[in-house]
Formats: sequence, structure tokens, C-alpha cells
Amino acid sequence: MAEPRRPRRPSPRARGARRPASGPTGPGGPAAPAADEPVVELDVERVAHGGVFVAHHDGRVVFVPDAIPGERVRARITDRRHDRFWRAETLEVLEASPDRQEHVWAEASVDRAPERRAGGAEFGHIRIDRQRALKSEVLRDALRRFGGVEHDVEVQEIDPAFAPGVSADGTGWRTRVRLQVAEDGTVGPYAARSHTVVPVASVPLAVASLDELAPLSSRFPGARAVDLVAPSVGEPALVVVDVERMPRRGPRPTITERVGDRTFVLDRDGFWQVHRGAAATLTRAVQDAVDPALFDPRAANLDLYGGVGLLAAAVGDRFGDAVRITTVEADTRATEHAGANLAEWVGSRAVTARVDRFLDELADAATAAERARLRDATVVLDPPRSGAGRAVVDRLAELHPRQLVYVACDPVALARDVGLLRERGYGLDEVVAFDLFPNTHHVEAVARLTAIV
Repeated sequence: MAEPRRPRRPSPRARGARRPASGPTGPGGPAAPAADEPVVELDVERVAHGGVFVAHHDGRVVFVPDAIPGERVRARITDRRHDRFWRAETLEVLEASPDRQEHVWAEASVDRAPERRAGGAEFGHIRIDRQRALKSEVLRDALRRFGGVEHDVEVQEIDPAFAPGVSADGTGWRTRVRLQVAEDGTVGPYAARSHTVVPVASVPLAVASLDELAPLSSRFPGARAVDLVAPSVGEPALVVVDVERMPRRGPRPTITERVGDRTFVLDRDGFWQVHRGAAATLTRAVQDAVDPALFDPRAANLDLYGGVGLLAAAVGDRFGDAVRITTVEADTRATEHAGANLAEWVGSRAVTARVDRFLDELADAATAAERARLRDATVVLDPPRSGAGRAVVDRLAELHPRQLVYVACDPVALARDVGLLRERGYGLDEVVAFDLFPNTHHVEAVARLTAIV
């Protein structure tokens, strides 16, 4: 990858004045609670999925953000609609954890009123090593509860060689940033858990070029959003979004991303991994996850939810030019790019289809010889955050490929699909996880499951 400039450290004036971790701050401090929103003191017990933490009040579970296990916080109950649990928001930290740090994004700090805290950096108040430990806990708990397996997985820092310029504190990694536009034209992120636009003085999770490019003091009346894009090849771009997506027909701007010695062309508004080092990390992780003893280059290998061909290329680069692999993606433009990006492989094919429908048609139409090639296959799948789901799992189990390499951005979705696959004759061999979203609760995992003969 092209090496970006080192992240620019904004001055204290640009980043916002540094303040204590708790306590009122005048006009920007916690607002007075409404009469029907009680304020309570909570002892924070553990982390939960979704970037919130678990406490109890009067025997009921309370989910509260902006905290750390072991802390005591003053919180406002904001949602009492459920019998089993309530939701709250932290107003003040009464007893701080030793893992609490000054928030990496001043505008997201707990010392601001909850409705004025910038969203998108919900773990930024936690030391980076504790963040990874908490994410590991969430992943292990999900696999145990929803997948029925005990697996000792630890979330890893990515190889710094894959992400030059990314800071050790987990800032300076985002290559794509969307700034929302308020009715008056001001820009900023949404406040956490709302659609209120919060003006900010910096975007510290972004790579340096986007932090410098961000038009944080400008106005864009009538626009929906402002997108900032920093591809690994070429200059960063600022795009004013007037509609939700670009037109499906006609010329559309493209960008080029480099992963190692390989380049990928995609639409500028198309999907690509957002961390500067994510594509290289996942390429190597998928290559490592495929068991070579089970891999047959002549089998009907599949890359499901394949995008522009990143992971199909990873398999091809690992096992050579003779690899047969079909990449399947519902987005027509992405499939067109995948076909071009994989053109050097005679055995590659890019298909535009919904994955569930593609597998249905494959299962219904396959000859005996084709079914044999499918049983010998390796299937890579990188589903959306909701996971592959029962219909896809059922079809995969029916086709019974030798091994599955599952790339997941949601621990619970991964665990549920692992549980379904285990019920259908697949064993979980390994899981690795990477901190591709520092200072947020998100985590990326790669799992290998093999057919139990």
C-alpha cells in the first residue's frame, strides 16, 4: 500500500480544550434530567455486545454506555419500555477505572452532555489494550452463548506494516468518513444513538489527509451528507452527497486500492474496508485460514458476498493461476469490477446474484459431477453485519463443501451462524480476530469450519 503521511496532531485549540473525565462543564455539560427520567448510581459489571455495559438497578439489567467495568457512574434512565432491562446514559463518573483515559475525541467525551457527544468512537475513553480485551470477551461470550462452543480467541492488533501512519492509540485509520448535514447546513457526525448532527473541530479517527480535508467549519445547505474518501492510490476526495446513492446508470467515478502488489478498481461510493490496513490484514488472514490439505484448485470454489474480488484474489494468490473460483455479489457494479479485477485467472468468474438465490439455483441445477466438485470446494463468505442466516447456511450444508472460511464483522451474527453450521455437520476449527475498528466496539473475525465426515 502507498504510505500515507503520519497523522497530524491537531493543536489543543483544534481538538477542543482538554477537560477532566467527569463533572459539569457549563453550557456543554450534562443537561438537567427530565422529571420522568430518573437519575441513579450504577456499579458497572461487564461489557455487552453493541458498545454498552451492564449494571443492575432494583434487580433489573441496565445497559449504559461511556463506562468501563468496575466503575461507579451516575446515569440517567432513558428507556424503561422493557420489563427485563432498561437503558441509561452516563452523566458522571464517580469512581473511575484505571483503564479510563482522556477520550481520543474531545467531542465524544463523557464530560459533554449526552445529546452533544459525537458518535462513532464509543470506546475512545478506554485504554487501547483494555478495548481489545473487552472485544475478546464479547466474542468469546457470543461463541459460547449462540454458537455453543468454547473458544479462547484474543483480538489482535494488526501488523503495523499493513497500516503505516496509524497511531498506537487507535487514531488515524479511517479512510472513509461520512459527515452528516444538519438543516442549517452545518456538518458533523451524528450524536451517539441519535440523528442529531454534532459540530466538531476534528475527526481524529480519520487518516491525516482526511482530517486536513474535512470541511468542519463550512456549510452545505440542501445536501444530505459530505463523504471523505482517501484511497491508497491517488488523492483524497470530498464528495457532497445530494441523494442517498449515485445513479445506477451512466459513468460513475472510480478509485483504485492497492493491496500488496495487486490493485482493485471499484466505484468511489462502493464498499471497501475502511481501516487503512484492513484489506491486507484480511487477505493474509483468509490465506492462512484455508487448510491447504483440504483445498482443491479444480473444485467449484466460491467467494460469497464477494464485492470487488478482494478475497477471491487472496485465494488465487495463495494457490496459483489454476484456481477455479466464482465470486458472487448482489451489487451489479461491484461484480463488474470483480470480473475485471480477477481477469488474469482463467478459472475465475464473477456472478451478479443474491447469495441465497445463487445457492438455490446451484443446488437445484447441479449435476452429479458438479455436486462432487462442490463437495470438494472451499467456500469463502463475507456476509453483511446481519450474518449469512439460516437460508444460506441450509443450502451450504446441503452442498457440503469441505471447508468454509467465514469473515465476520459482528460477533453475535458469526456465533449464530456457527451454531447453525455445527447443527448441520460442521466443526469450528479456528477463529482469529483483529482490531480493525479501534476506539469503537466493532471487531472483525475470520473463522474456519470444516465438514465432519
